Amino acid sequence: MIEKPSDKELLFLPLGGCGEIGMNLNLYGHAGKWLMVDLGITFGKETTPGIDIIMPDPAFIVERRDDLVGLVLTHAHEDHIGAVPYIWPKLRCPIYATPFTAAVLRGKLAEANLLTEARITEIPMSGRFALGPFEIELISITHSIPEPNAVVIRTSLGAVLHTGDWKLDPDPVIGPITDEAALRRLGEEGVLAMICDSTNVLVEGSSGSEAEVGQSLDKLIGDFSQRIAVACFASNVARIESVTRAALAHGRHVGLVGRSLWRMVEAAQETGYLTDLPEFVDEADIGHLPRERVLMICTGSQGEPRSALARIVRGEHSDVTLESGDVAIFSSRIIPGNEHAIGELHNALIRRGVQVLSERDHFIHVSGHPARDDLAEMYRWVKPRIAVPVHGELRHLRAHIELAESCQVRRALLAENGTLIRLAPGPGEVIGETPAGRLGLDGTSLVPLDGAALKSRQRMAYNGAAVATLVLNGKGELVGEPQLTLHGLADTGAGNGSAAEAIAAARKAIMALAPAKRAEDATVKETARLAIRRSLHAQHGKKPVTDVHLVRLTGIS
Repeated sequence: MIEKPSDKELLFLPLGGCGEIGMNLNLYGHAGKWLMVDLGITFGKETTPGIDIIMPDPAFIVERRDDLVGLVLTHAHEDHIGAVPYIWPKLRCPIYATPFTAAVLRGKLAEANLLTEARITEIPMSGRFALGPFEIELISITHSIPEPNAVVIRTSLGAVLHTGDWKLDPDPVIGPITDEAALRRLGEEGVLAMICDSTNVLVEGSSGSEAEVGQSLDKLIGDFSQRIAVACFASNVARIESVTRAALAHGRHVGLVGRSLWRMVEAAQETGYLTDLPEFVDEADIGHLPRERVLMICTGSQGEPRSALARIVRGEHSDVTLESGDVAIFSSRIIPGNEHAIGELHNALIRRGVQVLSERDHFIHVSGHPARDDLAEMYRWVKPRIAVPVHGELRHLRAHIELAESCQVRRALLAENGTLIRLAPGPGEVIGETPAGRLGLDGTSLVPLDGAALKSRQRMAYNGAAVATLVLNGKGELVGEPQLTLHGLADTGAGNGSAAEAIAAARKAIMALAPAKRAEDATVKETARLAIRRSLHAQHGKKPVTDVHLVRLTGIS
């Protein structure tokens, strides 16, 4: 395990977002110091019951936080900044971000009561600044959120380009196009390594333009005469503008439905975006508008159960409804893993008589990540000596390595979370591994995802649970009838028989013990636990989490 990187080496260590898509955390080490780029989250699934938010375990850098010179944020997506309110108290380092990203982050820090503690330094677009032995330059790129940046990290051993999330969009609607001139200049200077987004490496061609999506939405919205709901990512401010302008062109008022949309629009307007649009209609006022004169932009494009669109479909929204003849447009891609939730939401809308349109039917979305042609172009401009693909699953990383090699990159390295890479000196190589765990937000606490508590909860979710109470007298004899409570194993009608059979098995097993063994609490509890678990497994085919409480009445024989 490396303690301090020397001034003769430049290290790269991903702790999140490498071998997966989401929860990015990247570390660069040089001359005794560490630099962090991004600190994000991903979201829980059925396999993590009770855990909605997951983030990288920062233990490695927490142990070295005195050597951490700062956290640089590439952009404001959740998988790049969402963990800051939870992990920053363990780091307490300076934060650097462009104005829009800083505005979004301030809202998160305010909710966590950290706004006065966490110091954010705003860096202008294309800004330069120094952090210890690292000289930082931001290069403007395009993505699906305002102010995305690639980060140039210059050291005495060479320059690294950390691309962040990006695409090549000739007309992004909001913000400048990718600064090709700056990237070409960087390539001419010489780039030691490029740490690059791999999300769409399996997609042929280019990623497409946001302006073209806006034109398609304009035509589509004009085809309908009833209420329209458009679901999109709240962070896609350009899409909000495109949808709004299309709605206005067809005489519709635009309402925002969902807290995250209002927060994102507020951050955008605070930093100079969306300022030339009419005021958005409040959720409470949408119902007063004629159906043919309203368009709602809603959260819930991924089928999130607590999103605005999901609540509308369930009839739980106090102000907004969708009826037969209305239209729901899903202007977003289906993120892998969300297919079931999105399908359920589509079905619920159709059941209400709502027409559902998605990217499978119409041209209403483009990705914010580079397809193969975009990646090849970036390699032609930057010409790195070393390529390290990140922001992708293993299949994406492997395909990206093959693409980089086809672009004449001398060295392409496969890394996953915890892989320690020496970028310089030498040709670039993997030199070790460090633990790279995950933390889950369990209520208000951060817990390890591989910890005993979550493993027990997962077992209970799949197998149920049983809790027994036994009372023994001083002779080790059962006093009264043991009590057994079952959770998630049987309906009420069948549960009594299941419990009775399991109790009988426990009684028989305990009484088969020698008197001396019945005096040992641990032996009695384990004997009863195994007997109950075996009985329930025989009855239900499940192995429930089983716990036994033992009470001894030592003064009673």
